[in-house]
Amino acid sequence: MTHSTKIISSVIAGLIAMTGLSGTAKAAAPDRLGDYYGQRLGWSACGNGFECAKLKVPLDYSKPGGKRIKIAMIRLPATGKKIGSVVLNFGGPGVSGVDALSANKAMMSAAIRERFDVVSFDPRGVGRSSPVRCLGTLGLDAYFAADPTPDTRAEVKQAKLWAKTFAKACETNSGKQLLRHVGTGEAARDMDVMRSALGEARLTYFGWSYGTYLGARYADLFPKRIRAMVLDGAENPDQTGAEFAQSQANGFRVAIESFLRDCFKAADCPFEKRTVGAALKRLEALFKRADRAPLRNTYDGRQVSEAVVRTGVMAALYSQGSWPILRKALASAFKGDGTLMLGLADGYHGRRPDGSYSNAIEALAAINCVDHPESACPYWPVKGTRFTKKVRAEGSPPIVVVGTTRDPATPYALARQLAAQLSKGVLLTNDADGHTAYSGGSSCVERQIDRYLITAVAPRPRACAGAKA
Repeated sequence: MTHSTKIISSVIAGLIAMTGLSGTAKAAAPDRLGDYYGQRLGWSACGNGFECAKLKVPLDYSKPGGKRIKIAMIRLPATGKKIGSVVLNFGGPGVSGVDALSANKAMMSAAIRERFDVVSFDPRGVGRSSPVRCLGTLGLDAYFAADPTPDTRAEVKQAKLWAKTFAKACETNSGKQLLRHVGTGEAARDMDVMRSALGEARLTYFGWSYGTYLGARYADLFPKRIRAMVLDGAENPDQTGAEFAQSQANGFRVAIESFLRDCFKAADCPFEKRTVGAALKRLEALFKRADRAPLRNTYDGRQVSEAVVRTGVMAALYSQGSWPILRKALASAFKGDGTLMLGLADGYHGRRPDGSYSNAIEALAAINCVDHPESACPYWPVKGTRFTKKVRAEGSPPIVVVGTTRDPATPYALARQLAAQLSKGVLLTNDADGHTAYSGGSSCVERQIDRYLITAVAPRPRACAGAKA
């Protein structure tokens, strides 16, 4: 799974406090989809300078005359001479683009906001767009605390029971009809309807993390309908779900070692033995301790289990800016207090202060099980359609792929692989820590991408120095 570092970073801030030109859309509408491609969006003010609208799309593209759903959209109008719209996806899968953009007007640079309407959306199954729902608050609290490393027959049985319970709850509360149609292939087709409704002959798109997979699927379907496309923190669509999981495990290993080396330089580093090997052993001992008996928590009545501690550590690795809070969380956890770890895990899981959850993780599971049915979805109530192949996007303009050298969630090797398989892929390398690059502190990356989005002229492949701690 992947998540947007932009969303997680906003949670970290709260924890620290605790401690080519656009034109009219002329591309022909596919057969029987004319009503969708011909629609006009009814934008209305929705606060803080933003405008919101709903896009009508078919639930099932093979039956466009059947049930319709609505895709929630948000835009920030251009501040100057407008080129067109740039459509953003923040990753996940499961991240609400409406929430992410409305929470951060400065997500894109002032230069981009001057020339483009900045647009985002909740993909089908996410947020305000026919959301997938599974368990309630108490159920999700327990599900996220469940043992991630079962090592006895009873624990393995319990893990299987949780998988069955979660899948059954998704079927009961969302229905098979919706669950069949939340995959990335159909979300990519929604984006082409969106392109037309925005009045764009060709799409200008920026995707982070899972948003690169969505962008690659769009490029596979509509290569000649792209004006410019940036894929930052790339996934490789030629990988199976299991292969991606292994790549991600390797990426987090690189990231934790980078965090530890930086930690050893800090006065508040909680590791007594300042070697990577010794520190990794101390971390593993912490996980085992939490597995035997949950850490205490001064925030509420939940147990800080091994799963919560592992998730808290993982969440903090998404952004170098969160490393100071991870040092504090580990120092407390080593003393038996898991409160800060719980806060980090809550941010990753989308748990709000009132105890309710966004549907980000439920949507992530539903989308991944449709996209990668070969993955660990043995009890899922609907069958997915496997999409594992190289994406060439023959006939597309240059597509810019951005990779960060020590990215935990989408390792740099995947960006190299995607750029190589695209017929016109251009690789930008960000030599830095953290998940994704743009707005992450590298003026070199931002400058190259901004120029490309505005002019539609791709940069040459190059490396940029990232932000420093």
